[in-house]
Amino acid sequence: MEVSPELSRLANAFGVATEYWDQAGKHRKVSAVTVQAVLAAFGVDASSPQACEEALAERRLDHWQRMLPPVFVMRQHSEAVTWVHVRHGDPVRVWIELEDGGYRHDVTQVDNWTPPEYLESGTVGEASFRLPADLPLGWHTLHAESRGVSSSCPLVVSPTRLELPESIQRRPAWGLAVQLYSMRSRRSWGLGDFADLADLAAWSGHDLGADFVQVNPLHAAGPTAPMAPSPYLPVTRRFFNPLYIRVEDIPEFAYLDLAAIEQVRALGSEVADANTNADLIDRDSSWAAKKAALELVFTVGRSPGREADYRAFLAAEGEGLIAFGTWCALVEVNGPVWQDWPEDLQDPESEAVAQARLDLSDRVEFYCWLQWISDSQLAHCQHAALHSGMRLGILHDLAVGVHPEGADSWALQKVLAQGVHVGAPPDMYNQLGQNWTQPPWRPDTLADAAFIPYRDMLRTVLRNAGALRLDHVLGLFRLWWIPEGMPAYSGTFVKFDHEALVNILVLEAHRAGAVLIGEDLGTVEEWVQNLLAERGILGTTILWFERGDVIKPVEQWRWASMASVTVHDLPPTAAYLAGEHIRLRSELGQLATDEEVEWAAFANELADWRAELTGRGLLRPDSALPDLVVALHRLVARSPCRLISIALPDTVGDVRTQNQPGTDEEYPNWQVPLSDGKGNPITLEDLADSELLRRLVSAVGG
Repeated sequence: MEVSPELSRLANAFGVATEYWDQAGKHRKVSAVTVQAVLAAFGVDASSPQACEEALAERRLDHWQRMLPPVFVMRQHSEAVTWVHVRHGDPVRVWIELEDGGYRHDVTQVDNWTPPEYLESGTVGEASFRLPADLPLGWHTLHAESRGVSSSCPLVVSPTRLELPESIQRRPAWGLAVQLYSMRSRRSWGLGDFADLADLAAWSGHDLGADFVQVNPLHAAGPTAPMAPSPYLPVTRRFFNPLYIRVEDIPEFAYLDLAAIEQVRALGSEVADANTNADLIDRDSSWAAKKAALELVFTVGRSPGREADYRAFLAAEGEGLIAFGTWCALVEVNGPVWQDWPEDLQDPESEAVAQARLDLSDRVEFYCWLQWISDSQLAHCQHAALHSGMRLGILHDLAVGVHPEGADSWALQKVLAQGVHVGAPPDMYNQLGQNWTQPPWRPDTLADAAFIPYRDMLRTVLRNAGALRLDHVLGLFRLWWIPEGMPAYSGTFVKFDHEALVNILVLEAHRAGAVLIGEDLGTVEEWVQNLLAERGILGTTILWFERGDVIKPVEQWRWASMASVTVHDLPPTAAYLAGEHIRLRSELGQLATDEEVEWAAFANELADWRAELTGRGLLRPDSALPDLVVALHRLVARSPCRLISIALPDTVGDVRTQNQPGTDEEYPNWQVPLSDGKGNPITLEDLADSELLRRLVSAVGG
């Protein structure tokens, strides 16, 4: 069924696409069924032309009934004009309250010839006011008053551009990319943790000259088994996974009595054997042991200074942290799917939830305490990284969304869309599209909330980061929404207020002193990449994707970018060179074309890369596989890109894929420990003996 004119107008008002261009440059029309289902996620009835007209009228009425916008976001040193709605003909006064307590009254009215709107309550006129271009950076308040009626809204002022550190502008930085859970040490509890991260940063900074360690998203998973393995499907993006805590590094551990210390050590020993085998990572066993140990440490009294620090952390994180702790406690009692809880507990603002918070106060406190410990250990990771001489330190990763049954989807129901999932349209590597099962931000209600949930998330993630990678950065501009029950390819794009989202992102990164990298692969228009570069946000360049009909000369790669040979959604480089990406997709039934065609195309691709490398003198025609891996990294190092990332699996010849997009239980995504090419487990202590690691470091200029 085609989209009617009325449905098209309504969809346009909410930023819902009725057509788009795919990655191959083909024009696609979106079905009316998809558009109606997506609008339903906005709480809009679009079932008939009349319903569409009524919804448009209601949206217009809502706009004119507001005295001020819900929030106003602007760039510093740029002209910005806001509207103000008042009774037609009435005078209005507008001023600014700065976040430091000062005031600015130099807000000037400018012409606005918008016709007045006739409402049942009276005629409403629209005035326009120019805001000072020299406002300080920060979160201020815009006020308006007219004949005793007043209103206010947040006013956000962002830097025009996020500048790279001068040293990186002059000389590129390089670092190691690691899936933290996969990199164990001999002291780990079955998977890599914050102590291992600090150790890797200190060692690679001091001994190898690395500038950063890039990690997977460290967002929290659920508090009970089974723990979802994907770091890109967390229960919250604001808080961290206590699974990564190193129990013995908590100061209060030293004050346990001897019996409790032995109990903790016994719990650690139960899962320590996993550190030295290549079996799939068992998060549930590790968490069960670690959680029992953390329960013991939690009972130890804190010194006055530590207690003051903890209370300050609670105050700074506010209601968001309490809500997260409450959700965790409720999960222990009622199960992991909040949609199946008693109805009065499904509303985070209900009296039943408030009472449950009191009844479960010890458990709420425990989960809040875990976040304080996580934050403290992450702060130590960044300190260790910078102390080692790294120019950036820890490069964190922000997932594009959250689990549909998780803490954020419960606590932030008003600003997350229901009945739809985020994903991606079909592309060359995922020919059926992708469904990530995550609820997206609702653009309208997120703006009504002044983007505060978005800001608070950014502040927590950036606090101990030298840099932040944003997965699927296109999500700041638009996201592929898939109505529940429909295949991934039957979705459509929904636009976001990218100017506001990017401004807030740049402001918070500037305040944190962090560099930003956007993952801008796939179906991303050139204007989006240009806008991000203009704002100082680096892009992402993957060597394998820089070949179309021909290989793009490395000298033409983007300066404002982080480059690498591979990415976690593809096999390690040695495995890719053997065609593992084709073999695995064939085995899983993911190929949309004939397998022989895929292999023939890959043979041509491989021949092109060998010719490129030999032509540049980076590889001999008879070179072995490790030499080819090194040569590809040498090629990346010849690019103008400001950051160069080496995947840790490549440094030890690993051949197992970490994640196969488009799969769930068909493949053990995010459960593969670091191993060498023969399947032998590699621990943090083993890395120093890797000749291939030293060769790759030398290849990128380390």
